[in-house]
Formats: sequence, structure tokens, C-alpha cells
Amino acid sequence: MMLGATAIIAACSSDPAEVAYVEQPVEELYNEALDMLEAEDYRAAALAFDEVERQHPYSIWATRAQLMAAFANYQQGDFDDTILAAERFLQLHPGSPDAPYAHYLAAVSFYDQIADVGRDQAMTEMALYNLEQVVLRYPETEYAKDARLKIDLAREHLAGKEMEVGRFYLNRGQFVAAINRFRTVIDDFQTTSHVPEALHRLTESYLSLGVTEEAQAAAAVLGYNFPGSEWYAFSYRLLTSAGVDFDAAAEDPGFLERALDLFNFNFFGQREG
Repeated sequence: MMLGATAIIAACSSDPAEVAYVEQPVEELYNEALDMLEAEDYRAAALAFDEVERQHPYSIWATRAQLMAAFANYQQGDFDDTILAAERFLQLHPGSPDAPYAHYLAAVSFYDQIADVGRDQAMTEMALYNLEQVVLRYPETEYAKDARLKIDLAREHLAGKEMEVGRFYLNRGQFVAAINRFRTVIDDFQTTSHVPEALHRLTESYLSLGVTEEAQAAAAVLGYNFPGSEWYAFSYRLLTSAGVDFDAAAEDPGFLERALDLFNFNFFGQREG
């Protein structure tokens, strides 16, 4: 055990004179790395798995060690190193039975770095893309099942960011900019929990611009799909308090169809009755 650890530490020295690799049997090196992993010494384990590949690059143990190094880095919270190691494994062994796990490991490394909605969401977009790739490429695996759940959460997060920016513009009276953000939620994140509020904010924004027909259309789509939502109640009161006869407009048989077409709205899963 100590001999392998000494070799690894020496390999990391910045002084060439101190570097003194001690070659060991591959099974011994690999088992030492596993012992470090079980002891939750993840950094040392990652270095030890790297040493397996360095000393025995053409053995089957080297292939295993590449993926185990990625896992050890993930456990340590070194997400950048995890992604690099997982992507390298995929480049070298794209047809490996372990490829789904390697791709999943990279995806969750992006996912675990998702920041709150007040910050840049580039990492969320990377997580979403990679999680979707796991589902697309390995749909029947256990990793795809978990990826689908994380995709939903990532989409919620991105929609939440659009809502935050949209509300910012709305509060500043920049209604066109606000509308663009709320429409993004409707167009790109139609199955998220943010849709009812987005439709209400669209009603509010259009009404503020004096574009009554669009305001009524947003409220109609909201009422059709989420009739019990508090956001629909807010929109209804907003329109009626502004003197808009929303009930009369809703009686037009083609009104709802035109409203749904206007917003390209296809999600009816929340509709009651």
C-alpha cells in the first residue's frame, strides 16, 4: 500500500530529481486505488487510478482505472476533472459497456454545478444538453431514467431564470422585453410549473401596452389550461378592472382557438374536467 502511494506522490513532485517511480504489478496498483476509494480518500484514489494507467497503459485494468478515476474525482467534488476524465474515456472507448455511465457521470457533473436563477445559466444549459444525450443514446438504461428526472428539474431552472428576467423588465416598464422573456417560457418550457405565471405576466404586459386582444388571448389560454390557478384569477380581475369585457370575448366560439394558435400552446395536461 505505502509503496504505491509513495510512487504516486513522487510522480506529482515539481522537482525532477525527486521523481522516482516504482513500478508495481497492475493488480496491486489497482487494488490499492480501490482501498483508497473505500477509505473515502478520493483525491489519492484518483491519483492512484491514474497511476494504474500510467504504468500499465495497455492493460484491461487501465481502461477500468480511467473510469474509476473519473468517479473518484466526482466523489471529491472535482467536477471539471470528472468531465475531462469521462469525456476522455468516451473518446477512447466509445463502444464500451461502461460508456453510458461515463456520459452520465459527465452530465451530472454539469448538473451539480447549476447555479441559482440569479446567476448565469450556461452550466444549466450544458447539463440539460448532456442529460438529453444520455436519454437519446442510452434510453433503456438506469442512467436515462435518472437523467429524465434531472432534465425536468433543469428545464424548471431555465424557465425560472426567464421568469426572473421577465419580471425585472416588467417592473421597469420595459414591456416588450418582458414579453419576449415570458414568451420564451411558453414556447420552450411549456410543461414547467412557471407557465401559469408566464401567461398571467403576458396578460399584464400586453394590457400595459394597450394591446387588449393579446392580453385577452393570454388570459384565455391560462383559463383553459389552468382554470383553478390563482394566476387565472389575477388575470381575470386585471382585465375586468381595466374595463375589458373578457367574458364576452370568451363567448366567441373561435376566440380560444385563435388564442391557442397565437401562443402555439399545445399543453393541455392541467385542464380540469
